[in-house]
Amino acid sequence: MAATVSVVLITTDTVSVDAFGAGTGWVTKPEGLCKGEMCVPAPGSLTTEGLVDVNVAAAKLSMPLVLDKATGVRALGRSTMSTKALDTVALPDITLETRDGNPFNLGAMHGRQTLLVAWASW
Repeated sequence: MAATVSVVLITTDTVSVDAFGAGTGWVTKPEGLCKGEMCVPAPGSLTTEGLVDVNVAAAKLSMPLVLDKATGVRALGRSTMSTKALDTVALPDITLETRDGNPFNLGAMHGRQTLLVAWASW
């Protein structure tokens, strides 16, 4: 099964309840933030103005959140409350060329967290 990625881009610390629900699938209820039958108590996630505090909600829902300080844009990933962060971690046997032109087999990184950065000119 291929992994699916859901990212919501947000430009402020707070968003409307409707916008948060539309982007993430999590809605506010008296018992907390809910998705289907699952509800997570999330004290502090709603502001006095009735907005969702993205930073608090992300922490309560185990949603990865990164901020680009230069633009003020936040990328909010999908919740890992009830599912794995990735659908699969199987990596095919791939050999790439390093910047120096040497072959590098990604299998050499087995068992270690690895960040792969790729770039293409097209």
